[in-house]
Amino acid sequence: MIRLSRINGAKFYLNAELIEQIESSPDTVITLYTGKTVMVAESVHEVLHRIMNYKRRIHTHRIVKKKSDGASAGLKL
Repeated sequence: MIRLSRINGAKFYLNAELIEQIESSPDTVITLYTGKTVMVAESVHEVLHRIMNYKRRIHTHRIVKKKSDGASAGLKL
């Protein structure tokens, strides 16, 4: 989820996985796969930046590999 602001300044969280398209006309309008549209105060560039950071966070994880002596070592991908 990414945190955004409505035009009136109210904060909300949007499921970034549901975004189909983002356009600037001149306000930033996000269209979801459901067909719903959301107008936000952030620029298209800022929304894209938040989506990329969100994707980075969910795709970066640790793998725990067992050593032969039974101890575990965390390896970051």
